[in-house]
Amino acid sequence: MSKRIVINPLTRISGFMEIDVIVDQHKVVDAKTKGNLFRGFEQMLVGRSPFDAVYFTQRICGICSAAHSMASSLALEDALNIEPMEQGRYLRDIIHCCEFLQNHIRHFYQYTVPDFVKINQNPLFQSDHDDFRLPKKINERISQHYLDSLTISRLAHQMLAVLGGKAPHNHGVFIGGITTQATAEKIVHLDSILQQVSVFIEEKMLPDVYDIARYYPDYFRLGGGYGNLLTYGSFNNYKELGTLYVDPLVSTATSTETFDEKKILEKIDYSWYKSNENTYRPDEAVPEPDQNKEKGYSWVKAARYDHLPMEVGPLARLILSGKYDNGISAMDRTIARALEAKKITEIMKTFLQQVIPGIDVQKKYELPETAAGRGLVDTTRGALGHWLKIKDKKLSFYQIITPSTWDFSTRDDNGYRGVAEEALIGTPIQNLDKPAEIGRILRSFDPCMSCATHVYSPGKQVKTIKVF
Repeated sequence: MSKRIVINPLTRISGFMEIDVIVDQHKVVDAKTKGNLFRGFEQMLVGRSPFDAVYFTQRICGICSAAHSMASSLALEDALNIEPMEQGRYLRDIIHCCEFLQNHIRHFYQYTVPDFVKINQNPLFQSDHDDFRLPKKINERISQHYLDSLTISRLAHQMLAVLGGKAPHNHGVFIGGITTQATAEKIVHLDSILQQVSVFIEEKMLPDVYDIARYYPDYFRLGGGYGNLLTYGSFNNYKELGTLYVDPLVSTATSTETFDEKKILEKIDYSWYKSNENTYRPDEAVPEPDQNKEKGYSWVKAARYDHLPMEVGPLARLILSGKYDNGISAMDRTIARALEAKKITEIMKTFLQQVIPGIDVQKKYELPETAAGRGLVDTTRGALGHWLKIKDKKLSFYQIITPSTWDFSTRDDNGYRGVAEEALIGTPIQNLDKPAEIGRILRSFDPCMSCATHVYSPGKQVKTIKVF
C-alpha cells in the first residue's frame, strides 16, 4: 500500500521548501520538491538604474548575497563592454571566496551535522528522527565543533567585511572589481584570519565529515540522481594565473564537453508561471506569476541544459575539475563541500599573494542608451546566472537562474523530474513516521529557496511531517 509523506519546511535554512513524496513498499516512487515563496526580484528591477542591480539583487538572499553582486557586476561589465583589471578580479574574488567559506562551514555544521550527530548542547534543536550511529566520543567531539563552527563561519564573514564593508549585502563588489583599495594592513588582516579558518577546516571539518561517512556508508548508495553535471567555471581564466579551479564544463553519462550558454533553457510546464511559451532562453522572457495554474506545484522553474536536468554545486565542480572520482551520492556531496572549503582556502591564499596594495580599480562608467549583458558565475551552491537588458539607460529586462533552480526544479514537458526529485526515487524509507533519509538526501544539495529573518518560538510547532 502506498503512502504520501509531506514535510514542510524541509530545509533548516528557510521555511519555504516543502517535499511531497509517494512511498510504496517502503521505497520512494515519486517526489515533488516545492518552493512556496514567490520573490519577484526580476519584476522589481525593471525601470531602475542598471547600477542598482549590484546592490538590489543581493537582497535576494542573506546567505549568498555576494554571489548575486558577482553575477550582476559581470552582467553589467558585459553590457557596458568593460574588462576589469586583474587586480580588480583578485579583490572581487577574495570577497567571493569568503562567502564560499562562510557558507560551506555553516552548511556542513548547522544544517548537515544535525542529521547525523545527536546535538545535546543546543536547546533550540530537536531532532526529527532517532537514527544516530556515531560512538559517544566521536559524537561529543563533532557536537563541540558544531558550536565552534559558529565562530569560524563568522570569521569568514569578518574577512568579507574587510574588503566589502559589511556582510551580508556587501558594498565592495562592483563593476571593475571592488569599490575600495587593498592596503597592506588589510592584506595582513585577511591572511591572519584565513589561517584560523584554514586550520579549522583541515583539523576539524575534514576529519568530522570522514567520520560521519564511515558510520553512514549507506548514503554513498543513496541520492545519486541523473548524474548530469554542470559548472559555469570557478576561479578560472586569469591572465596571469590561468585556472585555479575549474573551467566551464558539462558532463552526462556519455560525454564531457565545454559548456555552451546557448543551450540553457527554462521550462515552466509545472511551475506557477505563465508565458507565451513554456520553454524559452533566459534572455527571451520573464514569465508572469500564476498560482492558479492547473499543473503547477512550485514557484521554482525548471532550468535545463540542452533539455536535460543538471546537477550543480561543489560535487559537480570537484568531479569536473578532476579532483574527485568516488561517485555521485548524498554522502559524496557532503564530503565534496568540505573538500571544496579546503580548496577555496588555497585559492584565496594565492590571491592574497598577488594583490598589490594601493591600486584603485574604479572609475566613472557611462551608461549606453541600449545594451544587453549576462553574468555567469559558479557560487557556493552552483551555477548562478543574471541576464539583463538596458533601454533608455534603465533596466528593461532582468532574469535570474539560481543554483537551487537547477537542483530543485519542477519536472518538465519531456517527463524529466528535477535533479533533487530524481535523487529521491528508489530511496528506502525505514520509518515512515520519521523519514530521516529524505532530509539527508535533499539537504546534501544545500537547498536555498530564499532567505528571510527567522524567529524561534518555544512551544510552537515549526515542522510538519504528514503521512497520508
